[in-house]
Amino acid sequence: MQLKRSFLLIILAFIFIKANSQNNIESQQYNSVNDVIVQSYITYLKKYFSDKGTWYSTNPKNVRNIKELIQFINSQPIDTVLKNIEISTINPAVSFVSRLPEQVDDSLMVEGYIPAEKAGKSKQEIEAKIRSAYHNKEVFVPSELFDELEKKVKLVSSGKGMVLFTDSIYTLPDSLEFLDAIPEDMVQTTEDFKHMLELDSLRTQYVEEKRIFYNDSIVKAKRDSLIFSYRNNLVNNEVNEAKKSFTDSVSLNNYQVLKAYNDSVVKAVNDSIAIMLSYLSAYADQIDTTRITISNLTGSSSHLTLGSQSQEYTRIWLKNEQNDSLSVLIRNADKRSLSMLIDDGVTFKRFTQKQNKMPEFAPVTNHSLEKIESRYKIETPWNINGDGNLGFTQTYLENWKKGGKSAISMLMVLKGSANYSRDKVKWENSVEIRNGWIKLGNANSDDTKIQKNDDKFEVTSRFGLSAFKKWYYSTELNFETQFFNGYKYPDRENPISGFLAPAKTLFKIGLDYKPNKNFSLFLSPLTSKTVFVADTIKIDQTNFGIEEGKKRFWEPGLNADLKYKHTFAQNFIYETKYKMFMNYTQPFTKFDINWENSLKMQLTDHINMQFMFHMLYDDNVLFTVFDDDGNAVKNPDGSVKKETRLQLKELITVGFTYKINKKVYRSRKII
Repeated sequence: MQLKRSFLLIILAFIFIKANSQNNIESQQYNSVNDVIVQSYITYLKKYFSDKGTWYSTNPKNVRNIKELIQFINSQPIDTVLKNIEISTINPAVSFVSRLPEQVDDSLMVEGYIPAEKAGKSKQEIEAKIRSAYHNKEVFVPSELFDELEKKVKLVSSGKGMVLFTDSIYTLPDSLEFLDAIPEDMVQTTEDFKHMLELDSLRTQYVEEKRIFYNDSIVKAKRDSLIFSYRNNLVNNEVNEAKKSFTDSVSLNNYQVLKAYNDSVVKAVNDSIAIMLSYLSAYADQIDTTRITISNLTGSSSHLTLGSQSQEYTRIWLKNEQNDSLSVLIRNADKRSLSMLIDDGVTFKRFTQKQNKMPEFAPVTNHSLEKIESRYKIETPWNINGDGNLGFTQTYLENWKKGGKSAISMLMVLKGSANYSRDKVKWENSVEIRNGWIKLGNANSDDTKIQKNDDKFEVTSRFGLSAFKKWYYSTELNFETQFFNGYKYPDRENPISGFLAPAKTLFKIGLDYKPNKNFSLFLSPLTSKTVFVADTIKIDQTNFGIEEGKKRFWEPGLNADLKYKHTFAQNFIYETKYKMFMNYTQPFTKFDINWENSLKMQLTDHINMQFMFHMLYDDNVLFTVFDDDGNAVKNPDGSVKKETRLQLKELITVGFTYKINKKVYRSRKII
């Protein structure tokens, strides 16, 4: 009988161990799958609540709770987070994240969205349609436009008609030509004398007719010019109004389309976040554990871990003052409660204990996700920077004994860059816009017109691949021009430069040395330089090295670019840019040097003082040579003498400044 009982106990123990082993395997498989789901959900939530991007949170409290939930799953328990998450997920009106419609990055894929290219073509069609409608259409011109028309043109007054013939506008017929000397044989009789008088009368009548005809023709030309200008302005105004109306309608349409699309995406994202938070909260509630210590009267203690995922046993010996012992088993019911039972087969005895078999104790499961390998890497390949400065200078003088003129000037400097850096690739893009104006004299003075004192538009794009150490194989495209016409004041009728006049483009291939972010030396032995002048009617292209009758010239050469930036103190920054180009066709004889220096002192967060010094020398840019009397010097062949000169410019401004520094974060899957 005893043998049968022992054999039965062995079989039961084997079945118990086998079942427990199978449960452990299934539990491990479940935990493995569950951990993968949890990790993917955490990655998804970090995209909207940890990474900086176009999405922003609608409630800071939700951000704090969700971050603490993610932190809890990876490190420590917090029941308050689970309660707050539960309240948020059961309320359908609660949104977790949002995004502005203009930050939709796939707008071209949205149905109904009008892209810029299509809108541009539509505006061209609108303009063509309006101009076609005005082609043969009569336009009413206000009569006041022609008031005192004769005063607006230079008429030849009565009795002054001969100036038209002396200026070779008209030519007298041979029969009416003046004779330098009248031969005696032509005035022999009274009839000859009368004939001479009649000839003078005919000449006077002919000259007067030509004077009247000339005056009528220039008045008519002026009238036609006024009508043409009025008609042209009328058409241009209607075209601009139609384009503006169409642009506004496109902007409104695109905003409404993107808003509807963005609202649907935001709702879908918030629904996904709610589902994931519910799952993660349930998961966190299961793996949350609390370790407690239970002590008896004599100080002996036992430890128990409270959790919802498994039930564990621990034993404690209850003691009274007589040191009587009673074995009690304590088991966790869930993570917030426990149950106790008296050990079977143990009786109350003094000073003795009765041994009894113990149930199997399940090992404590470690639910930490620290061992899960990262599948994504956060990186910042793009770095976007911007720097805007607007400075003013004003001087007012009235009855000032020492002399001088009142003046007010403005200088605007805008700089922006978008730089990409990843692995062995660098792509640097920059744009610089400078525009300055000055107004001299008081309001009552004669010369109160605004003059330009600075104008620049430059775009640079440099792409590089790592070569060795701090060197990069690089190529660069540089384009530079200006926005407004330039004049040699006080002459405001004849521009000496303008938009795309000139426009300088350099394409470079070489090596770029970048030991740090504040220094760059770019050597490009293969450089193409092109200078272009768009309007050669108003602007003399020969002043920029272009031959007469042509609009551009091209030359190969060697180029060297040096950039250096140094911070002397926290708010005291010096920056220099040096460019040198040497023409291969005339080496060591023709150089282009462009050297810019700026010294900036940041007085407050948005107020700074800036000193700029610019030196420019270009062999292709020529200046007219004048003598002491102000007359242009002539060459032996009769042409105007021109020469190359060093150009200098210095500016000091105190003004408002604003900076932008933004990093674009991207997640990269680790292979």
